[in-house]
Amino acid sequence: MSNGDIFEKNHDEIDFEFLGNIRGRDWRIQTNIYGNGSTSFGREERYNLWFDPTDDFHQYSILWTDSRITFYVDNIPIREFKRTVAMGGGFPSKPMSLYATIWDGSDWATNGGKYRVNYKYAPYVAKFSDFILHGCAVDPIKFSSKRCDGTRSPEQLFASITPSERSKMDSFRKKHMTYSYCYDQTRYEVPPPECVINPAEAERLKKFDPVMFGGGRRHHRRHGKRQHHSRSEAHSI
Repeated sequence: MSNGDIFEKNHDEIDFEFLGNIRGRDWRIQTNIYGNGSTSFGREERYNLWFDPTDDFHQYSILWTDSRITFYVDNIPIREFKRTVAMGGGFPSKPMSLYATIWDGSDWATNGGKYRVNYKYAPYVAKFSDFILHGCAVDPIKFSSKRCDGTRSPEQLFASITPSERSKMDSFRKKHMTYSYCYDQTRYEVPPPECVINPAEAERLKKFDPVMFGGGRRHHRRHGKRQHHSRSEAHSI
């Protein structure tokens, strides 16, 4: 989701990004959030999927309200991002549209550019089915909304995830999350204000990327180089 075509200097963005895989290993997926043009300040998290997303259709969902953003895979919440006062304008708050593309992100998506896209496997194809959108339709000229989603009550739409969902989310993150910007000491000497640091989680993530904890030199991408050419990517290696 993005509004970069309208707000070029201060756009918002909510991403599902498919980063491909190394043959025989798990497929990787990334979520990311930008608010008010903060393209040099990424809020990435990466995970291994427990299935091959090219074998069959799966459901990927985003619940975006004025207080939180929740990402779902097959109705399992995998990430909850809460708005805080300390974030200031860092939370996406302007009307956005949704789109999906395929693009070559192997400069950064494949272990920091270690593996390049192999174009002998082209063309690359992504298929979408059963698209459902609940929410407020916005006038593209006035940026105002006269009617909102009537399929759910405000209490349902803005409610936090249930205890059962939270248990599933915690289990998913313990098993499958491999990176979180909150623990990246190379990029952020001080964790961003919305981060809640969990020592056990930090220790678990350290094994995936010791450099992230200040253990060596690391080259990392800046989102500002990518601009707004693609979201909900399906990368192949």
